[in-house]
Amino acid sequence: MTNLELLAPAKNLECGKSAIDHGADAVYIGAERFGARASAGNSIDDIAALCEYAHQFGARVFVTVNTIIYDDEMQDTIALCQKLNAIGVDALLVQDFGLVELLKNQKNPEQSEHIKKALPREGLGGAPDGLGGAALHASTQTDNRTIEKVKWLSSMGFKRVVLARELSIEEIAEIHKAVPEVELEVFVHGALCVSYSGQCYASQHCFKRSANRGECAQFCRMAFTLKDADGKILEDEAHLLSLRDMAQLDNLERLVEAGAVSFKIEGRLKDADYVKNITAAYSERLNAICHKHPDKYRRSSMGRCTYTFTPDIRKSFNRGFTTYFADGVKKAREHSMVSFDTPKAIGEPVGKVKEIRGNSFNVASMAAFSNGDGLCFFDDNRKLIGFRVNRCEGNRLFPLQMPRELKRGTMLYRNHDQAFQTLLSKPSSERKVSVSMLLSITQDTLTLTLTDEQGNIRKASVSYDYQPAQKPQDENIQRQLTKLGGTIYTCSNLQIDSKVQSPFIPSSTLSSLRRMALEAELTTCSSEANSKPSGGNNSLIDKQAPSESAVTQYPLPYLYNASNKESQAFYKARGIEAEAFESNNANNLEDSNGKKLLMQCRYCLKAEMGYCTKSGRRAPWREPLTITLADGKTFALNFNCRKCEMEVTTC
Repeated sequence: MTNLELLAPAKNLECGKSAIDHGADAVYIGAERFGARASAGNSIDDIAALCEYAHQFGARVFVTVNTIIYDDEMQDTIALCQKLNAIGVDALLVQDFGLVELLKNQKNPEQSEHIKKALPREGLGGAPDGLGGAALHASTQTDNRTIEKVKWLSSMGFKRVVLARELSIEEIAEIHKAVPEVELEVFVHGALCVSYSGQCYASQHCFKRSANRGECAQFCRMAFTLKDADGKILEDEAHLLSLRDMAQLDNLERLVEAGAVSFKIEGRLKDADYVKNITAAYSERLNAICHKHPDKYRRSSMGRCTYTFTPDIRKSFNRGFTTYFADGVKKAREHSMVSFDTPKAIGEPVGKVKEIRGNSFNVASMAAFSNGDGLCFFDDNRKLIGFRVNRCEGNRLFPLQMPRELKRGTMLYRNHDQAFQTLLSKPSSERKVSVSMLLSITQDTLTLTLTDEQGNIRKASVSYDYQPAQKPQDENIQRQLTKLGGTIYTCSNLQIDSKVQSPFIPSSTLSSLRRMALEAELTTCSSEANSKPSGGNNSLIDKQAPSESAVTQYPLPYLYNASNKESQAFYKARGIEAEAFESNNANNLEDSNGKKLLMQCRYCLKAEMGYCTKSGRRAPWREPLTITLADGKTFALNFNCRKCEMEVTTC
């Protein structure tokens, strides 16, 4: 039986709880520092509160510590990791191998009593001995796109690897087949970086804001002018590198069959409404897969959700959707994966303008509109124009300010659905854990045993004075013991095992017994029903160092992102001289042609424009091509057709 995990983002404590409430099996959140989103930090106290909330559902909390670390920050990072482990965090996502080397040698920090009583954390992801509880997951920032890289990470003791977004479902299946002991975590929804994660240096080069430090300046969302070798303008001020958002909702079952076990929603900068809707949509789809294959799959946490709304991924922030390379490079070329016109949210199409009259217009649409809706459209110059609906009378809309560019026949998109947002702004989901109850009755003792969906047990006993009942008591026993309102539990069944005949039990005694059982210490059942997959070693200690050939051989030393002496020593022991781009060491930044490699992309602009070399279609330009920002910064595009990759370099 394989456990399936829906992993949702948490900008803060509120978003984390919303994710759990709406069906997440795990959430990932940033701490005060060293996460890959510098503006999405959270206090230790808030993360501890999230752990306590999540663990009651058997859900897990992962914390991102996946930036590169500088020498003067290393001790603070170690201290942070120890604090996170002590409060019950289930895993840390890491990029820096210097940090990994130090963490695996740390002694187990003291853990508080309530953590020792918490749900076990040895499930998905495992628990390396060196950290004493929290597992270490290889972040997508470690550039995990090959079987060889995942094997190498496995040899170091990693039980989970977050794969590159660019991989196809077939490639994911091949990795799973080659390294079955490693849990594979895959992105299924949200924003896409045009470069392989961990291999983008454009933001640092242009703005001194390192993507590997969580400070990305969104270089790929900017407008560029594309020119050929003769200076001919091919695209003017277009968003040439701004990818649409990933949406693998319809590919979820195929990803499950390929061997992925964790399905990750991107969005640690998104608000709670986004998290609620997207989490609910993917949770429902995972439930359907488990229902379809009850002997093969189950969810990794407990509880089922009921919603006050119908989840719809189109109604949350999106730049239009793409399945990216899910079906391979060739298939991906058949559909646009980029939006040249805008990097902003477009939303769902809602119809065309039918007629304009004064300060209002009519829409040919089956959609229902509300006061406060946000609509947008593209003008004749393909510029995105947005406006707010002040009032609506059926399909006649009265904007707050009538857009001058609006014309009859214009296609409208809704990027803010006021009615939908109103539903999400209120309590919109209830998550309940099903428990079975067993009441055991003897001459002088009542014992209530609660068993949850994962086989975890809570038990409480009280003394009472046996008296024979004048009338049957089963109905009152049922009513008193199953009063679980205000808790996360719902009773699936109640059994009564009585060693005496028709006892009278006061309602107050039954209520007290129920409360005591709910508050009792949890006992974990060791049955198969409660087990979690956890392949690989239980430690990150390098029992057998991988050979040099097992380490990815990058063409430039800075691609290893070794920003501290521990990380540099780690690679040097494997025959590699490595140093980070952020070190500004001029000796190792340029290739043999004197250029700096800023991006490596599976996305290819030439193919996007319909002139893939392998298609045989001759392009109406002369290479090399360059792209230029509004401030004049110019970059070269190199096309590695053998590998189906595009590189962005300095000129």
